[in-house]
Amino acid sequence: MPPLQARSLRLAPQDPDSEVDANELAFQQLKVRLHERLVDSLDLSLLAHVAKDELAREVRGLAKELLSEECPGLEPERRSRMLDDVYDEVFGLGPLEGLMQDDAVSDILVNRPHEVYVERQGRLELANVLFADDQHLLRIIQRIVSRVGRRIDEVSPMVDARLPDGSRINAVIPPLALDGPTLSIRRFGRRPLQVEDLVDSHSLVQDMVDFLAAAVDARVSFLISGGTGAGKTTLLNALTRFIPRDERLVTVEDSAELQLQHRHVVRLETRPPNNEGGGEVTPRSLLRNSLRMRPDRIIIGEIRGGEALDMLQAMNTGHEGSLTTIHANDAHDALFRLELMVAMSGFELPIAVVRQYIATGLSLVVHLARLKGGVRRITQVSEIVGVQNGGYILEDIFGFEQTGVDELGVAQGEFYFTGYRPRCLARLRSCGIRLADEMFDRRRIPVRT
Repeated sequence: MPPLQARSLRLAPQDPDSEVDANELAFQQLKVRLHERLVDSLDLSLLAHVAKDELAREVRGLAKELLSEECPGLEPERRSRMLDDVYDEVFGLGPLEGLMQDDAVSDILVNRPHEVYVERQGRLELANVLFADDQHLLRIIQRIVSRVGRRIDEVSPMVDARLPDGSRINAVIPPLALDGPTLSIRRFGRRPLQVEDLVDSHSLVQDMVDFLAAAVDARVSFLISGGTGAGKTTLLNALTRFIPRDERLVTVEDSAELQLQHRHVVRLETRPPNNEGGGEVTPRSLLRNSLRMRPDRIIIGEIRGGEALDMLQAMNTGHEGSLTTIHANDAHDALFRLELMVAMSGFELPIAVVRQYIATGLSLVVHLARLKGGVRRITQVSEIVGVQNGGYILEDIFGFEQTGVDELGVAQGEFYFTGYRPRCLARLRSCGIRLADEMFDRRRIPVRT
């Protein structure tokens, strides 16, 4: 094997500034060759009957022998790393294993073999990770999806699934992915974030927490809206801590990612159709079935289609305090998107009826946004007062206004309190929950990060 020299190769002609360390590329290519020889040398028929610890010892010993043959002059430090990486190649996720063990990484985005991005603290950065080639990346993708009982190939070139640790994956391969296989992994922390963490990170302030906690306790139904990565699921998880312990929750999700802070929970997850096109279980089917499971509240991970109508029916027929999320640009947009999804149910209901149904089923809309620099803020907490002249009447209670960015390009701004006293305070009082009236006084709270 030629010596591993530290230099850079220019790749991806569509991006002339894109470079990759040829030393690292050669390292990965050597690892792939070792892995292929290792697999050829193992007696695969015996693997199912060998304990994992014994198999790991055998793999590491065999890898040492093969490495001595392939590259006898490799430095001790790189030799040790190579053995560890070959182990990850056999039992883990190859070059991604280190990122999967990093709690600071929330997203792993593989655009192509030599281009991997990660998100840390809300910001994307290029990772010091690469694959040897398209086949190397494709092999890791196939390993990931096979572990969760799925397949990906030219016939089925796209997959969306959940890993055993709760991480959500999406993979697309040619011919749909024009530049080679791509992989996206949304990771979730080992410890779900608490409301105290959200306050510390300035996603909201304590008075907002107190109001939302009281609303959850008093079974006020509300909608959490926002864009991708805004923190909708994180907020939903954190707020379930305030649901009384004696209540039974049923969750319905496309891809299970909720980490509810509650003990009495039954989790349901949809199922895609099989290769023959049968066996699909939709969110609507699960939602309807959940009504027969004696839930006090139903938590829907995200509203995406006709299940919106079934959710509203549940909220209007005794399952108050149910919660869900939706993708939207602001509070008004969230309600209009909810209307659209009700229309997807197949029932041709008059729009006036749909709007009245939404206004009676939901009391609050909590909107989040991811701002410049990756910071996440609750930018609107609004009460749905009613419907008038064909439109919704919303009254803002709290909000956040961005006033600029700092020297690092991170959004700066102020939380504001409008002075509006929400009508749902009467419901809170009837449940024995009293909030200080001055909590809602008109004021602004600057935030510096």
